[in-house]
Amino acid sequence: MKGNGARRLLAVWVAMALAILLAGPGVAQMSQGTDANDGDSEEREWFPLESINAGLDEVPEELRRETPRETIRSFLELTEQEDFVGAAHVLNLGELDPAEQRERGAELARQLAEVLQRGERLNASDLSGRPDAAIEDPSGQHPQVGQPRRNLELASLDAEGDTYDIRLARYRVENEDPVWLITADSVASIPVLYEAFGPSLLETFIPDRFKATLGMLQIWEWIAIPLFLLVIGLVGWGVYGLVGLLAHWFPSGAPSIFAGRIRGPMALLVMAIVAQAVLDYVVSFTAVATTFIRILLIILIAWGVGTIALRLVDTLLLKVTRRIVGEIDDTKPRDERKLLTTLYALRRVIILITVVAVAVYVLSQIQLFETLGMSILASASVLAVLVGIAGQAVLGNILSSFQVSLAKPVRIGDLVMFEGQWCYVEGIFYTFIRLRVWDERRLIVPVTYFVSRPFENLSVKSAKMCRTLELVLHLSADIQIIRDKFLALAKEEDNVVEHHKLCCYVTGQSERTQTVSCYLMASDPFAGWIAEMNVREKLMAFIRDNHPEWWPREVVVLRQHDIAKGGHADGRELN
Repeated sequence: MKGNGARRLLAVWVAMALAILLAGPGVAQMSQGTDANDGDSEEREWFPLESINAGLDEVPEELRRETPRETIRSFLELTEQEDFVGAAHVLNLGELDPAEQRERGAELARQLAEVLQRGERLNASDLSGRPDAAIEDPSGQHPQVGQPRRNLELASLDAEGDTYDIRLARYRVENEDPVWLITADSVASIPVLYEAFGPSLLETFIPDRFKATLGMLQIWEWIAIPLFLLVIGLVGWGVYGLVGLLAHWFPSGAPSIFAGRIRGPMALLVMAIVAQAVLDYVVSFTAVATTFIRILLIILIAWGVGTIALRLVDTLLLKVTRRIVGEIDDTKPRDERKLLTTLYALRRVIILITVVAVAVYVLSQIQLFETLGMSILASASVLAVLVGIAGQAVLGNILSSFQVSLAKPVRIGDLVMFEGQWCYVEGIFYTFIRLRVWDERRLIVPVTYFVSRPFENLSVKSAKMCRTLELVLHLSADIQIIRDKFLALAKEEDNVVEHHKLCCYVTGQSERTQTVSCYLMASDPFAGWIAEMNVREKLMAFIRDNHPEWWPREVVVLRQHDIAKGGHADGRELN
């Protein structure tokens, strides 16, 4: 027993020794963690440097670098005054030799000012006014609220297929106040960005007096932008006319129809592409104008490509409709009408995908997601509620249209009885159904209204329809003669089918008349209505010409003394 206890005690000591050996470094770090953190807490708020731009002159008195806002505001003011040597103090030129910092720094400051003016509109007021650049968010929804920062992004620009960030960082030389400077990596990328966003060749010929700022733009831009828009408009007008000529030159059919439908979208697309090329290779404006123009061009290009794609789908759908289905009515086979309904449903799916793709492309190109960032997330619930309330009717119609397309209670070409009117289903769209009334009128019915009302689909199984013809005759009428005549007349009608189902019976009787009902089967409802009218007219003509006594008439019973007097009975004179 003692031996077993000793072995257990030895095992416990060995396990404790191994745990201490394995956890030793971690324990040491934990024991020293508080002191280390206390020593690094201040260094986390800035980057330490031995010196800042030793090759430059004294820092100008008007230059303020304590906060990001003051740093950029001072830089913009100095470059506007063309004091590029003073503005160079905002750049971290530590990668340059001190002997080159003055001359090279002034040139880099000038180039950076041009890049910020043309590449991305920069508003110093949007930057933090705190020395530690901590985020202030009264709502507390930002995940980094209250935390000091030492690195900020001013702009993100694309050049030569790569993305370059221009960033501010907080630096401190020992025993001096920390300052905010453009980082060394950002300074190294200035020549590349200047090559992409600097002045164009055309601007070298513009006199300096026209380069003065007037409002948000320079004087020459107020003149050049209207001329730019005029030239682009003339290009679009020429493309519109050229595509119209091609539509007339093409043989009649799908190519001609497609060319005629894309005149407007093609003109806008070419205008946007030409304008983009001009901005890239001929002339460049300041960021205020360029940002607006480029966003507009992105929208036009996306809209033009999407619209042309939809016009192509519509043209192909029209071609298929004409070749397979032809005129839309319920005389076509059920499979053809089902195919056409499916094609229209596919068209709506393509439209929905195209719209979503275009919207995502535009938002990604203008970097709306990155710009709004947390604001979108913070207000997502509010936007969802507002969109749900404002678009309830539209969304309901869209969902109902997909429901109709999938369940197919009606198909394109079906004949329906809707609110007492015969209508052909001519089209099922996102928010409405277009019905063609028998007299060629069009009913535009919201989808939700249509599916919420009872309707009779006369073509759900077959277009054939039984029609009933009723005649009210005198009790003396010979039913067999009428039956034989009806059968003969019905068989002469081309629209009457299934002759073995023709029948004629007395279906009602009163003290004076009898009701004769004749039944016939027609190939389709409208043809059945015509056959019914034709047979009724011919039966009426037969009775009128051969047996006029079969028409209902009033019978008057007279007493014997009334007949002897030759007088009146019930106020009527006897003949």
